[in-house]
Amino acid sequence: MRAAVRLGHRAFTNRRLSRPTVDNAVRAFRRFRALLDHYGVQRYRAVATSAAREVRNRDILLRRIRRAADIDLEVIGSSEEARLVRSAILAAVGEKLSPRLIVDLGGGSLEISLLRKRVPEKIWALPLGGVRLIETLGIYGALSEDECERVQHRVFSLLQSAWPHPPDLSSALAVASGGNAEALARITPGPKLNGMPSVNLRLLRERLWGILGLNIEERMEELHVRRDRAEVIGVAAIVFAALSRWLRLRMMLVPGVGVKEGILWDLAAAHFSELSPGAYAARFQPLLREARRVAGRFHCDAPHAEHIRKLAADLFDQLAGIHQLPYELRLSLEMAAILHEVGRAISANSYHKHGEYIIRHAHMDGLSDADRVLIASLIRYHGNSDPDPQHKLYSSLGPRRRKQVRALTAILRIAIALDHERRRAVQNVQVLAGRKEIRIRLYSSDRAPLRLAGLRRAAELFEKEFGYRVRFGRARALPESEKSSTRAHRAA
Repeated sequence: MRAAVRLGHRAFTNRRLSRPTVDNAVRAFRRFRALLDHYGVQRYRAVATSAAREVRNRDILLRRIRRAADIDLEVIGSSEEARLVRSAILAAVGEKLSPRLIVDLGGGSLEISLLRKRVPEKIWALPLGGVRLIETLGIYGALSEDECERVQHRVFSLLQSAWPHPPDLSSALAVASGGNAEALARITPGPKLNGMPSVNLRLLRERLWGILGLNIEERMEELHVRRDRAEVIGVAAIVFAALSRWLRLRMMLVPGVGVKEGILWDLAAAHFSELSPGAYAARFQPLLREARRVAGRFHCDAPHAEHIRKLAADLFDQLAGIHQLPYELRLSLEMAAILHEVGRAISANSYHKHGEYIIRHAHMDGLSDADRVLIASLIRYHGNSDPDPQHKLYSSLGPRRRKQVRALTAILRIAIALDHERRRAVQNVQVLAGRKEIRIRLYSSDRAPLRLAGLRRAAELFEKEFGYRVRFGRARALPESEKSSTRAHRAA
């Protein structure tokens, strides 16, 4: 379902969303909510991109949508936007094709990803979106030669600044995403590859003046596009033509997918990973490696962190019937366990605050902005400081995300307390849940003290959040039958 809200209208010149624009967005989200309810959708993700990133009053939009439609709209960064597009395109082209370049032209930005063997090598986000160029340069309808030169100058200037020595990609596979690319693939079609259309960039350069000389109504009639597409197609054609010259591109494959399909791909992969621990490991091991890399840079105690990760994952699995969190959040919990002490590299005092800051700004390839905020929040609250609506990061989250932060923090605190002495005395845990009480049996390889008082304090947030009383008891060794049972439980 498509709703042409045009969120970027005047957003890039006024840095504010107008009242009519917000009203239109709220009406669209009410329709989305009606569809979610009609089909009984349990999982969704709603994102906003460049326009919402740049306006000063985006909180008004987020609050009104949450109030009117009970949907948490997430403003994602350019890196997350590019990741979603890459995910969708790589899935669409299949394993046999390996794009060297992925280009996503939207209303506010041009996202460029240079890949090697399907892995990002460099990523750029340039302020060259169609709506942005039209409104900042004040060009509408048919474009004169002078207006065309102004657009070209803007494009080449930004490309020169961001990418002064580009490679020759004349023989490489380039892929384009976005409505403008799809329209140009129909207007200046190239050869199909695996049934997918493409843009013939030489033909586009030849037909460029024919497109630019048409006014809005003429473009709608001759090019068979909607009005909102007709308004920006001329500027988009200039951007693609300039990019083709800069990189010596001959054609761009257009599989017809973008941010939306990237979101759907993520949601589907996370859902089916619940049924397959192997699929979970294959998908998320790269992110765990990224977490370990960052932890290593800040000289964290790796054996301690890995033991906390293992205990936290065990608790998450065995408490699933109580916390009822989506399975993919197990990854965020594991990453937070690995990274929970990164702030100590700056100072032992308030290291949880330093850790939050580090994770918010550390580069971890493949990590979404939403998951980054979640992990940073877990690191902030893994000690004695409870989640507080007065804290800036926590207050930026919607009600559902706040609840997830509290639940995961409660589990992480228990896991950390189990290895407070850093001796890895507790080897395994077994959760026995009753109606109002949870008993956690601790299996250790030695008789080291377990600080039960400290464990009870660590469990206070869990008790408060879920309404269960938590008791800890010690067992000497985990019997083989119980080991097998625990392994079977994890696999299930």
